[in-house]
Amino acid sequence: MIRGFEILEGYDGIKLPTRKTAFSAGYDLEAAENVIVTDKKISLVPTGLRAFFPANEVLLIYLRSSLAVKHNLFLANGVGVIDADYRDHIILPVISFGGEFEIKKGMRIAQGIFQKYLTVDGDKIGVGEVRRGRFGSTGDF
Repeated sequence: MIRGFEILEGYDGIKLPTRKTAFSAGYDLEAAENVIVTDKKISLVPTGLRAFFPANEVLLIYLRSSLAVKHNLFLANGVGVIDADYRDHIILPVISFGGEFEIKKGMRIAQGIFQKYLTVDGDKIGVGEVRRGRFGSTGDF
């Protein structure tokens, strides 16, 4: 397989992401654990997943719109960008602007969309530093 998701060891009882309708672009990601999101503080929500895909693609993560509209939840970074060389746990930084909210294990919380991307002339995919970590692994600022 060249594109997909894997369940990480130690995360039992979760499902691989699927598209819910024939024309859905996104794969629904579920919470792998119960997490209490407190007001105006970032909470990290584990998915228990990692993704794999070709080097000329990116996995974009968006919070489900129903959580934003009904519960005032947002991804702290707006859109999650998962690069092809990131092979670790997909963890979502979620913030609430509407009080405390409980995300329950198995709740569909985000959508992942695989997308090809372009580079500028002379730039080559796969040339550069080697990733060494999770959040901020390509530099702090």
